[in-house]
Amino acid sequence: MPDFSGLVDKRIRKALSGIRLAFRGVLTRITTTGGVQTAQVAGLAPEGLEGIEMFQQYGFTTVPPEGAMAIVLPLGGRTSHGIVIATEHSSYRLQGLESGEVAIYTDEGASIILKRNRIIAVTCDDWELDCKRMKVNASESVVYTTPELSTSEKLTAQGLISGNGGMTIKGGDGGVTASFEGNIRHMGGTITSVAVTINGVKIGPHIHDTPDGPSGPPKNA
Repeated sequence: MPDFSGLVDKRIRKALSGIRLAFRGVLTRITTTGGVQTAQVAGLAPEGLEGIEMFQQYGFTTVPPEGAMAIVLPLGGRTSHGIVIATEHSSYRLQGLESGEVAIYTDEGASIILKRNRIIAVTCDDWELDCKRMKVNASESVVYTTPELSTSEKLTAQGLISGNGGMTIKGGDGGVTASFEGNIRHMGGTITSVAVTINGVKIGPHIHDTPDGPSGPPKNA
C-alpha cells in the first residue's frame, strides 16, 4: 500500500524548499534618500542584496552604522523581494537597563533614557532646542550646575533675585544702567562711586551756601 502520508510530506517539503524564510544579514551600505531608506545587505555567502527597502515605524527614523545586523523578510518567499524589518548592533547597544526602561542612543554615546521612577536621563555634548515658545513647569525647583548661564535678551523674574557671588551690570537703554522702583535698603558695606546725584543734587563734591560763604566739600569722618 502506498505511503500517502510520506508522499504528502515529500511534496510539502519540495514546495517549501522554494520559499525563502526570514534570515540574518549584515548592513554594508544605507541610502537615505527617497521615501523609504534602502540598504545593501550581505547575507549567506556568496549572497548579497542590493537596494532592499528598510522599513521603520512611522515618526521614527534611524540610519544604522555599517556592520549592523539585520533581519531580512523575503516577501512572498522570494529573496529578491526581501525587506529589512529589524536591525541591531551589539557594539553600541546600551546595556544594563532595568525592566521597563526605554532608551534612544547613537554610536557616539549620545543617549536619552526613560528610567524607572519617572526619570529621564540625557547624555550629550550639545543640546539644541529650536522653537517659538518654551514653557517649563517645575513645581519644586530648577537647578543649573554650570559656570555660565546666558540670555541674549531680556530676563524677567516675578519673585526675589538673590545671589552670593556679586553682581556686575553695564550699558543700558538711553544711558541708564539700572532702574529701581520702590525702596532700596542697604544692609551694610560701602557704596563707592565717583559721583552720586539725588534729585539733581550731587552728593559728594557739592558745596553749601553759608553765612560765611560757600562751604567746603564733605569730609570723611
